[in-house]
Amino acid sequence: MNPTMSNPIEILLVEDNPGDVRLIKEVFKDAKIFNSMQVAYDGEVAMDILRKLGQYKDAANPDLILLDLNLPKKDGREVLREIKNDERLKCIPVVILTTSNAEEDLIETYKRNANCYITKPVDLDQFINVVKSIENFWLSIVKLPTR
Repeated sequence: MNPTMSNPIEILLVEDNPGDVRLIKEVFKDAKIFNSMQVAYDGEVAMDILRKLGQYKDAANPDLILLDLNLPKKDGREVLREIKNDERLKCIPVVILTTSNAEEDLIETYKRNANCYITKPVDLDQFINVVKSIENFWLSIVKLPTR
């Protein structure tokens, strides 16, 4: 789907670090692409949002999921597995955005059908550039499935 003023890109950010959330939101806010971002600070909330459970019954269906691996309650590996095993969710692109450099995490997430694996840089300017690259590629270039 191409973003227009009537059809914003819906993003689900699954991230437990408030500083990273704030920075990612700021970079996307500055983008010229109209988008809406919902944040889940743990894996259980992410799955509740995706399955529209409880207080999230009216949550928007995301066009893109940015998923950290190291989360409280339910880690990102389990969240990814549940997304890709659910017929209603498995076509949503999932970008792994994590601090993990572990080869086993990289291999495991691709085996579980992650669409992309990005290691968060420690340097602030590099982190901003990574987020801008995600925004540019996934929201400007890639054609996303229609909700």
